[in-house]
Amino acid sequence: MCASPGPASIVLTCTYSYRPSTSEDPLSRFALIKAVLGPIMRLMFRPQVEGVEHIPGDGPVILAGNHLTFIDSMIMPLFCDRQVFFIGKDEYVTGKGVKGRVMAWFFTGVGMIPVDRDGGRGGVAALMTGRRVLEEGRVFSIYPEGTRSPDGRLYRGRTGIARLTLMTGAPVVPFAIIGTDKLQPGGAGFPRPGRVAVRFGEPMEFSRYDGMDRDRYVLRAVTDSVMAEVMRLSGQEYVDVYATKAKAA
Repeated sequence: MCASPGPASIVLTCTYSYRPSTSEDPLSRFALIKAVLGPIMRLMFRPQVEGVEHIPGDGPVILAGNHLTFIDSMIMPLFCDRQVFFIGKDEYVTGKGVKGRVMAWFFTGVGMIPVDRDGGRGGVAALMTGRRVLEEGRVFSIYPEGTRSPDGRLYRGRTGIARLTLMTGAPVVPFAIIGTDKLQPGGAGFPRPGRVAVRFGEPMEFSRYDGMDRDRYVLRAVTDSVMAEVMRLSGQEYVDVYATKAKAA
């Protein structure tokens, strides 16, 4: 992988104040959703899940992987033993009426923390949200590319992933989701049945860089190391350009 220095951030703004789960909210919802949807999704997608044993059974963990389509965030957490928290669009939980309330109940129940993409301080807010999740000893999932791949290739990672692991000391477990873009092209519409694979790599730790979370060269090196593992797991072609720039071209 080719590395070039330069600061980057997650372009998101939190509108939801993360709170630790209690016995009723949202963990019990997650257990219910997993019990109901898990068998259905296994039947629909016949997932091949590899390496889930690499996710530590307790303590803070960062899951970092590729992002092909909308259902990635629904599939991967349902096949983990621990609840996974992740960032998503606030529009999924701000709808009106019965449909809006059901969507809000579902998405926050599966661990989504809603965000608003338009704020100027979005990167900082999202980063701090992830930090709070990790400091409570939980699992936080992130897509270092920052957005869905526009063409199925793997794009350059944003350094928010490096900041999180260096600030919290949480290990990074790389993962790759394979095949979801074929079942839900463009990320829209109801996915069709088919086979997908979810692969988890061995935990990566970066304690040798303690205290260097403001060094842009270190942040880029850590990010590229994670993306190299994601590329190995996914088999995707790597593009040393940010996905947002490729989409805008």
